Amino acid sequence: MVNHILDGFSSKSENAQKQVALYFGSFNPIHIGHLIIGNYIAQQDQIDEVWFVVSPQNPHKLKKNLLADHHRLAMVRIAVEENPHLKASDIEFKLPKPSYTTYTLQALKEKHPTYAFTLVMGEDNLRTLHKWKNYEYIIENYPIIVYPRVITEQEKIEEKNTLIDRTNILKVDAPLMKISSSFIRNMIGEKMDVRYLLSEPVFTYLDEMNFYKK
Repeated sequence: MVNHILDGFSSKSENAQKQVALYFGSFNPIHIGHLIIGNYIAQQDQIDEVWFVVSPQNPHKLKKNLLADHHRLAMVRIAVEENPHLKASDIEFKLPKPSYTTYTLQALKEKHPTYAFTLVMGEDNLRTLHKWKNYEYIIENYPIIVYPRVITEQEKIEEKNTLIDRTNILKVDAPLMKISSSFIRNMIGEKMDVRYLLSEPVFTYLDEMNFYKK
């Protein structure tokens, strides 16, 4: 659980009015895996809210098949609207493109100077963290909660080369999710039923808008 392993960071955030975990992603679309992870993190003692930060453009991903920003934000909002501990954030919509986490964190601190922010990411993203802009600054100044993702045998061999042993990086025993947005998009394109992979309002939104259908 996250409850006890965040204790070491209390000195950095003891004056914070709110402890916010930032869950970045394209959310193309947001699915039950995202919501399960977000809700798991939100239930930890030292986290008040989890913000789903919708990225308009990930510098490490192509924009192919990426829905318009406002549609992905709308889906996140309707997916979390009944949970007071989960929020949708469009902070990156107001920043230069492509989106770099280091600039987003700076903007958030300027907007919410009394909040304490923690990052949330999967093991797969941790393996590429060294490619992020100003990644050393991020690691040194923000706790990072890492949740498990399905990895290949080669990735297991390379595990020792990741940053997981850094003091500010905390691996948690969250549910292991095999669901991905690309898998859902492919299923929709093949006219398969994805209703149980999405929350009901998100499924209705996608279905009515005919998104991802070939």
